[in-house]
Amino acid sequence: MMPDFFLTEPQRLLCRAIADEPVAVRGVAARRLGEKLGDQAAFALAQANQVAPLLAHVLMETGSFEVPAPWRQAHEESLTRISLYLGELDRLAAGLAAAGIPVVALKNGGIARGIFPCPGCCPMGDLDVLVSIRHFRRAHKILLAQGYKFEFRSPLEKPSLEAAEQGGGAEYWKILTGEEKLWLELQWRPVAGRWIRPDQEPKAEELLARSISIPRSAVRLLAPEDNLLQVALHTAKHSYVRAPGFRLHLDVDRIVRRQPLNWEVFLTQVISLEVKTPVYFSLAIPRFLFGTPIPDEVLAKLEPPPWKLALITGWLQRVGLFNPDAPKFGRAGYVLFTALLYDDLKGLFRGLFPGKTWMRAHYRIQSGWRLPYYYGRRLVDLAIRRIST
Repeated sequence: MMPDFFLTEPQRLLCRAIADEPVAVRGVAARRLGEKLGDQAAFALAQANQVAPLLAHVLMETGSFEVPAPWRQAHEESLTRISLYLGELDRLAAGLAAAGIPVVALKNGGIARGIFPCPGCCPMGDLDVLVSIRHFRRAHKILLAQGYKFEFRSPLEKPSLEAAEQGGGAEYWKILTGEEKLWLELQWRPVAGRWIRPDQEPKAEELLARSISIPRSAVRLLAPEDNLLQVALHTAKHSYVRAPGFRLHLDVDRIVRRQPLNWEVFLTQVISLEVKTPVYFSLAIPRFLFGTPIPDEVLAKLEPPPWKLALITGWLQRVGLFNPDAPKFGRAGYVLFTALLYDDLKGLFRGLFPGKTWMRAHYRIQSGWRLPYYYGRRLVDLAIRRIST
């Protein structure tokens, strides 16, 4: 059983126009979308869902007419900005590699640098890179030496290196050519979701060991199965619909179509980490939207119970897969929705109350009698921190 969402005809055509299929196939959908809505409304739809550069690329490659200026400008601006990001990524990775620190580009950064041909069609708000925790502090010093400013975007985060290391990563910014501001996340946890149990994330050391080189760059890319798992968990971390929402599902589509996958290896990882439910929806949604070629047998092995499938599908339909900047969840709704993504109640309990060893290390607890206080603090963190919708 697959989740069944209702799409309007323009939404369906938009999905077909930006799926990672031959440009001629996408061009048909793009032209039909323009005929259905008119140029201005089609552009507004694409802009609202952060995919205007992708649709512009299709129009410029397949149109037998002069593509209107707003489309061409959207693609050119994205191409310029992302090319700057990738140039800086190469430069940074080279500096880290010279210091003996391997670095992997995660999510859209890795896709744009390693597997997708057009940077302009890979819109992103920042770069995320993964290093080993044993290199984290040295990488931090190198970033500062290269002109990066250490600062968290969220006022809820503690502005200290110790807190960043404890939480799984730090944020930095730098002004690039043309006054373009780049935000960069230096991570030693590959997902760092507050609702993902510590033992449910792939270990960074293992991901780095299996990572693959990118030609003519010191940047590395996650192995195909690891790449798909990381973006699937990241999409679930955004509840599939929270900003940047809709375009996140393209990450799965591009990896599945452009990296050779061993599905048995992938399934073994997902099942061993007990993340079948969140990964199922991260795969099923792009298959529904874009026709992503995910095998039926893969989805069948990950599918949650019928009641949970129907409940989560209905909830996502109500909040909407499109318009990621619109409000999606209240605080209580977000907590409840995320709780449904655990595979079972035992997993949920372990997510709320990790083991004592992890709690002592994470909160740097010296005395065991303080554990109850920090369990309470963790519940507050889960309910409040990093929730903006």
